[in-house]
Amino acid sequence: MEAYVVSLAELGANDVEKVGGKNASLGEMISQLTAAGVKVPTGFATTAEAYRAFLEKSGLNQRIHDELDTLDVDDVKALAKTGAQIRQWIIDEPFQPELEQAIRTAYSNMCRELPEVAVAVRSSATAEDLPDASFAGQQETFLNIRGVDQVIHAVKEVFASLFNDRAIAYRVHQGFDHKLVALSAGIQRMVHSETGASGVMFTLDTESGFNDVVFITAAYGLGETVVQGAVNPDEFYVHKPTLQANRPAVLRRNLGTKAIKMVYSDDQEVGKTVATVDVDMADRQQFCITDEEVTELSKQALIIEQHYGRPMDIEWAKDGEDGLLYIVQARPETVKSRSHAATMERYLLKEQGKVIIEGRSIGQRIGSGPVKVIHNLTEMDKVQPGDVLVTDMTDPDWEPIMKRAAAIVTDRGGRTCHAAIIARELGIPAVVGCGHASSQLKDGQLVTVSCAEGDTGLVYDGQLAFDVKQSSVDSMPDLPFKLMMNVGNPDRAFDFQAIPNEGVGLARLEFIINRMIGVHPKALLNFEQLPEDVKQIVDQRISGYVSPVDFYVEKLVEGVATIAAAFYPKKVIVRLSDFKSNEYANLIGGDLYEPHEENPMLGFRGASRYISDDFRDCFELECRAMKKVRDEMGLTNVELMVPFVRTVGEAKRVSELLAAHGLKRGENGLRLIMMCELPTNALLAEQFLEYFDGFSIGSNDMTQLTLGLDRDSGIIAHLFDERDDAVKTLLSMAIKACRDAGKYIGICGQGPSDHPDLARWLMDEGIETVSLNPDSVLDTWFYLAENT
Repeated sequence: MEAYVVSLAELGANDVEKVGGKNASLGEMISQLTAAGVKVPTGFATTAEAYRAFLEKSGLNQRIHDELDTLDVDDVKALAKTGAQIRQWIIDEPFQPELEQAIRTAYSNMCRELPEVAVAVRSSATAEDLPDASFAGQQETFLNIRGVDQVIHAVKEVFASLFNDRAIAYRVHQGFDHKLVALSAGIQRMVHSETGASGVMFTLDTESGFNDVVFITAAYGLGETVVQGAVNPDEFYVHKPTLQANRPAVLRRNLGTKAIKMVYSDDQEVGKTVATVDVDMADRQQFCITDEEVTELSKQALIIEQHYGRPMDIEWAKDGEDGLLYIVQARPETVKSRSHAATMERYLLKEQGKVIIEGRSIGQRIGSGPVKVIHNLTEMDKVQPGDVLVTDMTDPDWEPIMKRAAAIVTDRGGRTCHAAIIARELGIPAVVGCGHASSQLKDGQLVTVSCAEGDTGLVYDGQLAFDVKQSSVDSMPDLPFKLMMNVGNPDRAFDFQAIPNEGVGLARLEFIINRMIGVHPKALLNFEQLPEDVKQIVDQRISGYVSPVDFYVEKLVEGVATIAAAFYPKKVIVRLSDFKSNEYANLIGGDLYEPHEENPMLGFRGASRYISDDFRDCFELECRAMKKVRDEMGLTNVELMVPFVRTVGEAKRVSELLAAHGLKRGENGLRLIMMCELPTNALLAEQFLEYFDGFSIGSNDMTQLTLGLDRDSGIIAHLFDERDDAVKTLLSMAIKACRDAGKYIGICGQGPSDHPDLARWLMDEGIETVSLNPDSVLDTWFYLAENT
């Protein structure tokens, strides 16, 4: 007879049929990866044979399958009634003596090392955590279980949970025979994360499938709050190639609210052994793990991914007593790793609307329909196909109705919560962690849920029209020049890198400053002197960072490094800040420092601002950030571009200023590009090129300044055309000057995105690169290929 209980240390990847995917994976990591630095708590598992023998010898098997054979799982109420009845049968039936004694002996052996050791009792289905199945979270987990009687009771509860409503429905919909799925219970030493932190990490980006990052979520206390979506966690992205080069590799940090945490309770009854408590306000405003811990977790994740040879979904915990980081589960990632990268699907809103709710976007799709606010499972039958499901949070019991929804909106949860995982699996747009969506949105209200605009998911009032475009990118035709992309939003970088491209011809700092920072750099440099009301707003904004100045520099680093890493090793040309005075004034604290100008377009901007005494200290912060990205992180694919250089004298001074801040042309491969966007830049191109390694043409400003018009004026907007002969004459001069000097020449203005024929003309003129908006790359690429 096969053993009913086996030590985790004796298990390996080939034991899935014996103990299920989860326990086999734990055993594999303990036996194969401990020496490599992966820390996994020890324990034991009941076998699938123990489960089958329990059901067969008790006569439960036949009773259960008689019930299931006649069940319609799409009848939500019948499913709930049948599931509850089967679970109660299992709870009421005593274990066979051999199984009970095996559990008692194994737990007693654990207690020799740690008396009355606290354990987690988790399910591990024999068809769970396989690359083609996503059973994760369908069965129960019990934490902080102490004493052998409580362990036995928890194992019984785990067995019963194989017949949770969501597990029954999932098996039917995925074509798994109930009789062929068995359950193993894993009994594993608890990590003391109730006084530490825990979370989930993926060895790819969960939204885009980008494979060069590790994505980590983290919150205080036990990990169930993160998995369930009860808490909005901290989030981190780590760049794998940079990590493997032993350089600072944390690309992004998003501070979560982390309002609650799960801790041990004093009640030892199964199901009541943990409690949820509020997190102190000061702790909420700090990241719950350090950059060093983020790095250590990522290293463990890469070891696990390399061992298994596929993207992984990993649960981790930090022990608050010994300070060490442990891996408590690892399974194959089952959604993005199976998507077909050769076909690109793009959702695009065709009209603008009023944003009424914001949260974290899941997926990149758009959905719309009438709102259905659901407060608990008794209201499940209210949700009809095409509704927008709005609720506080979901758990696996909600899955039968989630697939009916056109979109899902939750108050709580992060990108690794249950709602997010199921939405990805179903291909439904979801916006999670919105705060108060379930109280702000009303039943029947028509809304549009957009996850197609970056990290931030937006809920618009009304049903807005949108397009869905699908393109095959299997084999792109050759072009005689390079098509690059204009990328301002770091949130979309991992998504955009999958579009065929030759790098980024324009990465704007303004988007990063406006969206990720939102505060005028002078206000951060002079934080202590700010008016009290402004200081409070700024203080809230900079939570989690060492100082106001550190916040500004690090957020610039995060934004630029994210784009640079997404496209690495292709060139990413970063344009230094080009806000006008009115735009800077709109930042928090900006009105304290900015002049009022009648015509900001022609005022205090670009190179003039950098070299002025009033702004030089702010510009130094930009330089500090760019130097860190290139020299410390090693992302030397970043090149710098200076905008709006009016005179050759300004060109000389700004080049010298950059060198003084450690950004010298030629050092560490740095190229310095100038925006060619004023007629004077083309007319005196040879002189400007003495201080730069090439030009990138800004067709918008070049057209305005050549034709002497304001493109924002509706009265004369019809005259704005980058294809005007005067504009094209200046562009020809700039292209020829760069070609003659053997220097870079590209264009990053709007013109070629709007007018493929202009892109064709530029190609004929000998331009080296054309940088387009991402949504026009494929169309322009095919147009040029057909017309060359």
